[in-house]
Amino acid sequence: MTLPFRKDLDKYKDLDEDEILGKLSEEELKQLETVLDDLDPENALLPAGFRQKDQTVKKASGPFDRERLLAYLEKQALEHKDREDYVPFTREKKGKIFIPKQKPVQPYTEEKFSLDPELEEALTSATDTELGDLAAILGMSNLITNSQFCDVVGSSNGVDKDSFSNIVKGEKMLPVFDEPPNPTNVEETLQRIKENDSRLVEVNLNNIKNIPIPTLKEFAKALETNTHVKNFSLAATRSNDPVAVALADMLRVNTKLKSLNIESNFITGVGILALVDALKDNETLTEIKIDNQRQQLGTVAEVEIAKMLEENTKILKFGYHFTQQGPRARAAAAITKNNDLVRKRRVEGDN
Repeated sequence: MTLPFRKDLDKYKDLDEDEILGKLSEEELKQLETVLDDLDPENALLPAGFRQKDQTVKKASGPFDRERLLAYLEKQALEHKDREDYVPFTREKKGKIFIPKQKPVQPYTEEKFSLDPELEEALTSATDTELGDLAAILGMSNLITNSQFCDVVGSSNGVDKDSFSNIVKGEKMLPVFDEPPNPTNVEETLQRIKENDSRLVEVNLNNIKNIPIPTLKEFAKALETNTHVKNFSLAATRSNDPVAVALADMLRVNTKLKSLNIESNFITGVGILALVDALKDNETLTEIKIDNQRQQLGTVAEVEIAKMLEENTKILKFGYHFTQQGPRARAAAAITKNNDLVRKRRVEGDN
């Protein structure tokens, strides 16, 4: 069964792309490359106007004028003829008027009760102080004042009249302040990496969301020749697939980096697969974190990750929550095996 939307695609099956590209002039090929570089229809971070070519034919009528636009819309609304009603409007009322049912009001009858003659005589002859004491004992604190209740109960419990109160107050909430921003100077750190500063061992760019993508690529390029940085972390920096590809190229060359953290970014399965392919030949990286990306990596990426961990015996920590049971079990077994090999070499070295 052929789906309806595929009927129009059959005519493109026999097209020869190489032949079409061969007929284009050099200027047209450059224009095509420029369009492909600027446009990315699958990038959800770009506005809609940047994901496709501008196809507007009408020329701009001038700068935006809000008052002029409102006047034009009002004029169009007044000139537009209203649609005639199929049934003319009349003020005729149809149907019955809703009258809510009145619930019967039950008359209040005062309950009569009688006390024992001795109890009634005792209450009649009791003073106000004695009645207050009795109300406090029975828990009727709403019938007496705070001072009276404190005289009866508080004196034996060490409660002062001034501090006693029957008002329950909530605990004072302690303010919780936001975490301070990352103090790392991006430009200075990048320059120190390029200069191969021996004092710079750890680079932390976490939570700096305004770093441009080209700058993140420059970090990866600079790390290719750096021999002192051991830990590189760029979690929550809005990194995407091009940054992941640049980091993959860096991992093929760098032989000093020990830890890489790219959690909480916008890297898809394509970028992760590029990193996985580079890690197959890397023998220095021992820890990598790729969890909490904007979208799930997919089964194919998880299978490739598990396969890479089985081949690479140097990775001891891998930060990622697998969604599939098979790759999760294979990855856990591979990490356990790698740690056992390190422990075994350490024991043999001590002996």
